[in-house]
Amino acid sequence: MNIPSVFWLVPVASVVALCMAYFFFRQMMKADEGTPRMKEIALYVRKGAMAYLKQQYKVVCIVFVVLCALFAFMAYGLNVQNPWVPFAFLTGGFFSGLAGFFGMKTATYASARTANAARQSLDAGLKIAFRSGAVMGLTVVGLGLLDIAIWFLVLNYFYQDDQMALITITTTMLTFGMGASTQALFARVGGGIYTKAADVGADIVGKVEADIPEDDPRNPATIADNVGDNVGDVAGMGADLYESYCGSVLSTAALGASAFAASSIDGMQLKAVIAPMIIAAVGVFLSLLGIFLVRTKEGATMKDLLHSLSLGTNVSAVLIAAATFGILYFLGIENWLGLSFSVISGLAAGVIIGQATEYYTSHSYKPTQKISEAGQTGAATVIIKGIGTGMISTCIPVITIGIAIMLSYLCANGFDISMSSSSLAHGLYGIGIAAVGMLSTLGITLATDAYGPIADNAGGNAEMSQLGEEVRHRTDALDALGNTTAATGKGFAIGSAALTALALLASYIEEIKIAMTSAGRPIRNVAGEVIDAANATIPDFMNYFQINLMNPKVLVGAFIGAMAAFLFCGMTMEAVGRAAEKMVQEVRRQFKEIAGILEGTGTPDYGRCVEISTKAAQHEMVIPSILAIIIPIVVGCILDVAGVLGLLVGGLAGGFTLAVFMANAGGAWDNAKKNIEEGNFGGKGSFAHKACIVGDTVGDPFKDTSGPSLNILIKLMSMVSIVMAGLTVYVYFLFH
Repeated sequence: MNIPSVFWLVPVASVVALCMAYFFFRQMMKADEGTPRMKEIALYVRKGAMAYLKQQYKVVCIVFVVLCALFAFMAYGLNVQNPWVPFAFLTGGFFSGLAGFFGMKTATYASARTANAARQSLDAGLKIAFRSGAVMGLTVVGLGLLDIAIWFLVLNYFYQDDQMALITITTTMLTFGMGASTQALFARVGGGIYTKAADVGADIVGKVEADIPEDDPRNPATIADNVGDNVGDVAGMGADLYESYCGSVLSTAALGASAFAASSIDGMQLKAVIAPMIIAAVGVFLSLLGIFLVRTKEGATMKDLLHSLSLGTNVSAVLIAAATFGILYFLGIENWLGLSFSVISGLAAGVIIGQATEYYTSHSYKPTQKISEAGQTGAATVIIKGIGTGMISTCIPVITIGIAIMLSYLCANGFDISMSSSSLAHGLYGIGIAAVGMLSTLGITLATDAYGPIADNAGGNAEMSQLGEEVRHRTDALDALGNTTAATGKGFAIGSAALTALALLASYIEEIKIAMTSAGRPIRNVAGEVIDAANATIPDFMNYFQINLMNPKVLVGAFIGAMAAFLFCGMTMEAVGRAAEKMVQEVRRQFKEIAGILEGTGTPDYGRCVEISTKAAQHEMVIPSILAIIIPIVVGCILDVAGVLGLLVGGLAGGFTLAVFMANAGGAWDNAKKNIEEGNFGGKGSFAHKACIVGDTVGDPFKDTSGPSLNILIKLMSMVSIVMAGLTVYVYFLFH
């Protein structure tokens, strides 16, 4: 097939993104790292982060080898898998890990430089932290588009004469999403356990029991806490959103190949496939524009700082919305106007979810202020108020996503509610392209997210280096902003996961079609006629496998999917608890046994705390991550296609709502503590402050371990189901 020249915008955008990421990295490295003490602390954190990542990649490599061997057996032994899948799986995991590595490397160099820049002005600190975060954002989109472009060109070369070329190419490319999802889950879970074990230990013993400030160098867990910010909130988050970004583009491309397969207009199918890639590519350039717009002034309030970041993200979002009309019109896509509004519905949903998250988690607004106020009556009321706020905060994102799904579906199919095969296929393509719209400006939205841990580490470095009250005040402002942007970023990631997962449901049916076509199995269509699987529509498959709410397999699958979300959260929460217990015991031991720590004359054993977090994370991350892979396989073998679709729907509904609740509750608790530290309700060291520290401690695994891991769980179960579709069909026909 002749690839349109506009496609080459995709690899060009990827190269531009990677070059600009390198430019921002070099800019950051030219900045002064500060005093010898600041350099020393930064070196401790950098070494700890890299040592952990090296250990994590060893564990992940073993898992990848085992899974790759399984896929190879399915492809070359059982012939129920595309022969390219093992290789696509490996590249997805490699690029996902690479994105996380580059982001974390940048963050560990940027924190001390941000703290040193804050000695000059708030704006100088903000610029270094934000543009260092932009390295993460641009690396993710750059590597993602590069991976997509390479695989599309390679597979097009081998399948160009195939009648179902584009369907085969796009469904095969989806499988590298499983590699990315698997890597992302290990990174998120492992990094989340690491950082929260250290954070909880540091807070309970340091701030509550010993009454010493946050990030005080006398606290043995301080360095481990700072290391954890990088491995969890930077490397883990980078791998997570790499997977979301690629998954949204690839699932939409697969839906486009299916929806426009029967189009009478020559080349329409190909245009529908490359459209999401082009939108993502244009989003790179508009993200860069937004990054350069972020700046602030000395003495800025929290609302001023939020406005500075919002300006960049909102301008990028508005411009990509306008550009979409031009892109789809230029490509000549059927119903280009309707599809453009589908993209806008996705973008609008992302903005609304972000704003709702900001409202419920920023201490500039009443919900978080009320949690701070509850601190006057003790830790119990802080926890109760935080849980209530988190639960209430799910309403706006859920309703927003629901409206976005309906609007994107109806706009794409011309408001056809007949549920015919054509309207269904075009509507689902609209939902997929809405997810692409939401993630099209990931370059800047991820920059605002990655900025958070850099600012947090900068505050830690300023405290440990004793830079003075004025500098610490500036880094505290940057850190509080980072808590809100991190919560906003998590809401954004969860929202995009919901839309992407829904698109993946339809992609799963396409993969089932390919598996049944390969097996040479005919099916009965809705009219009762026996037809080839290759000619069957989505309603035909829904009818054939009896996918309806009266089928107990669907209901059982839905219950298992909802249960999986709670089981996963429970296991990761308990993992943090066990690791934190060890950390608390170790910090208490050092305070008791190492003379002069609290007086400032003794030196804590930082390395021992880093070692505890590393071992705990390596040990605890394996079982939850493996379960996320095993559950869809087992359900597929026992409950067949109907059970798998039920599983994915239940996991999506339960996981999305639970993830929003946990992320927002955790963010609100954290900023409630920050609100008191600014001098409200008694300030630092007060009764209310200690109560809110307890709330923050409970919220830590909520917002940084279990919550953000759920959106990966949702998509990983979908990806595993897609990759294992051939096996599900194989087992199904063994018993039918």
